[in-house]
Amino acid sequence: MDIQAKRKWMIVGIILLLAVAIAVGTSDIWKNAGTGNRKNGYVAVIRIDGPIYGGPEADSILNGGSGVTSEELMKEFQEARKDPEAKAILVRINSPGGSTGATQEIAEEMDKIRSSGKPIVVSMGDMCASAGYWLASKGNYIFATPTTITGSIGVYMDYTNIEDLMDKLGVKNEKIKSGAHKDILSMYRPMTGEERDMVQAMVDDIYNQFVQTVADGRKMDENKVRSIADGRILTGKQAQDLGLVDAMGNYYDALSYAASSGGLQGDSENIPVKVYGSGVSLKGILSGEVKNLSGIFAKAAADNFRESLAGSPAPSIK
Repeated sequence: MDIQAKRKWMIVGIILLLAVAIAVGTSDIWKNAGTGNRKNGYVAVIRIDGPIYGGPEADSILNGGSGVTSEELMKEFQEARKDPEAKAILVRINSPGGSTGATQEIAEEMDKIRSSGKPIVVSMGDMCASAGYWLASKGNYIFATPTTITGSIGVYMDYTNIEDLMDKLGVKNEKIKSGAHKDILSMYRPMTGEERDMVQAMVDDIYNQFVQTVADGRKMDENKVRSIADGRILTGKQAQDLGLVDAMGNYYDALSYAASSGGLQGDSENIPVKVYGSGVSLKGILSGEVKNLSGIFAKAAADNFRESLAGSPAPSIK
């Protein structure tokens, strides 16, 4: 590639980076501006979209993936709790579930908000199941649509056994381990009866915690929760009939209820809001993206500098 072409691609790359930064930065400004008059407070909106898993928040659009992490959600809930202008929290959930450990970390921050006296209103989207419902049960009031897929209260742990396939291929797995159960979920051998009991005990323990969380959050009898906590999925209307959901309504119905719970006035179109987690921030663009692209630009600049020192590139044969 000649010098002019490299310079052209460097300029294109810088322009694209700046364009994305401006676009996302503008989006971030509008996101935080909200709607309506915010001088008397606002509803803090936190979104949980996709699977829930443990890990740090992603500052880069190039490194971001689907789902949400415990650390980014904990940070958002903490900010909303400490913000004196956030009079209520609306949690919009559209999630099939996720990691129990990550979910419990997030739920703890939600408990702190409720203890502070700020109401939490939950709005279910297309789906709010398993770990998603675990978090929803932490709300003071839950909205769903009649067809929202919810429930799936339960726990499972799966593993694959390919021992027979390995035998057919003539491949043998060998390992040196420190204890009899160190490879308890190995795919190369079946579990023993004792190990199966161990894993079942773990699953039962997490399940009991899940049931207790729902019973406490929904103020339901634990035995009633257990009668429907067999992993079944429900529509939003079925969930309401069983006491897992409070009302039918969409996002704006939930927003109006959250505003009223927080002492804010106005219709759903003019309720002041501050939205968290609706995309990467300008800070993320200017840090994460620059880090990701700096290597590309640095290499191009170095190549360009070397060719400048060497004089004009060799002529091509035509």
